[in-house]
Amino acid sequence: MTAQEVLAELKALGSEQTKKTLMRHGAREPFFGVKVGDLKAIQKRVKTDHALALELYDTGNSDAMYLAGLIADPQKATKAQLRKWAKGAYWYMLSCFTVPWVAAESAHGRELALEWMNSKAEQTAAAGWSTYSSLLAITPDDELDLPEVEALLARVAAGIGTAPNRVKYCMVMFVVAVGSYAAPLLAKAKATASAIGKVEVDAGDTDCKVPDAREYIAKVEKAGRVGKKRKTAAC
Repeated sequence: MTAQEVLAELKALGSEQTKKTLMRHGAREPFFGVKVGDLKAIQKRVKTDHALALELYDTGNSDAMYLAGLIADPQKATKAQLRKWAKGAYWYMLSCFTVPWVAAESAHGRELALEWMNSKAEQTAAAGWSTYSSLLAITPDDELDLPEVEALLARVAAGIGTAPNRVKYCMVMFVVAVGSYAAPLLAKAKATASAIGKVEVDAGDTDCKVPDAREYIAKVEKAGRVGKKRKTAAC
């Protein structure tokens, strides 16, 4: 498929109701309002096409940008491309899912995660925390830099109170990721979750709430799934 053929299909799949919902969460024109399920159906047909992914992301159309992340080949993603994607990720569906998923499976995930965390741009910093969370989900514990992860937990505890809204959310999910996927640091994650308590963010006119890291980790632990890795960053 060409980028124009994909855009034409996306236009046909879009709906005004989905557009309204996504705009309340931060999406903006241009986009058609395509449901994620429909985007994944296209992914199943296209499978992996990195060149097409790059073209779709460059359209600036949010539906196309999200689909780009689903069909990209992380092994072909360069640091320059990923930095460009992070810069263009203007709302959380892109900054917290699309970009982190591809970055985490690339050869540059850890480096870029740490780089983006230090950004003054809210969505870029959010992408950094989300990328590291994805790394925790797919990387064997013996390949993780556990002291570094522990230091990042301390950074969350010290800085979450003054962090921008989306970064706060992603910091909470980072603590959850540590507690869920990095078994050696379960106790540290639980301690951090207790230290930060229930975190509140300004979700605008949406009803989104930040999960309680303590409760989330407890559920994973009760289910016996601590340390169970995922095959892919995307879900």
